[in-house]
Amino acid sequence: MANNNQNGKMSREEAGRLGGEATAKNHDKEFYQEIGEKGGEATSKNHGKDFYQEIGEKGGEATSKNHDKEFYQEIGRKGGEARGNSDQSDSDGKMSREEAGRKGGETRARQRKNN
Repeated sequence: MANNNQNGKMSREEAGRLGGEATAKNHDKEFYQEIGEKGGEATSKNHGKDFYQEIGEKGGEATSKNHDKEFYQEIGRKGGEARGNSDQSDSDGKMSREEAGRKGGETRARQRKNN
């Protein structure tokens, strides 16, 4: 049942909730994916490299506060598995797993040294 304010009108919060529920009933996953793509395109037109670097840094900091060594080991393992069995740099310019691991380790060591 709708929460009414003193004027007998629905609150903005209640109207938004009901509108969201109605939209969810009438649309599928593809609808929301399309909205997300449009939002991403609009954002990329309105923001430059610095914006994305800043939000990437904030996300990285938040992730590092919330996860331990095992988390990074697991995502590294999964990335290595997804990368395939090639130990050499590919002709498409991708670095080897060995080189990626070395660079990641060096970066992490610098971060720990500076903190």
